[in-house]
Amino acid sequence: MNPFELHKERILVFADEPADQVEQAYLLLGGLKNFEVLRGPAHQTLRIRYSIVHYSLEGLQKALQKEGFVFNFSLLDRVKHSLIHYCEDVQYHNLKTPEPRTKNNSQEVFVKAYEQHPHGDHIDIPSTSGKSK
Repeated sequence: MNPFELHKERILVFADEPADQVEQAYLLLGGLKNFEVLRGPAHQTLRIRYSIVHYSLEGLQKALQKEGFVFNFSLLDRVKHSLIHYCEDVQYHNLKTPEPRTKNNSQEVFVKAYEQHPHGDHIDIPSTSGKSK
């Protein structure tokens, strides 16, 4: 997996009320480790950057909502965020999945197979138990 695919940039859109929630969220999120928060491109928005190794959009949104922050979601936003939540969850769980056997590690497969078979210089000599030809 490309390490750059782990780094996400998202826009959080807050509702107009409560009035100071964007500033409060900016201060709160600014204190997180391995996380970057910037003023958003539009009114009532924040731009966030994070790695899915440490955070997920779903986890961040749930934590903010639990603290009383209110987002401005249209139906399209809800669908988009559901898809983002699913994709980030799959990416995160794929990080923990062992690498499948592929052609890239086929040498290891042949070495293991070779170890299982007798090899080297070996000449089969019939036993001479006293019988002559």
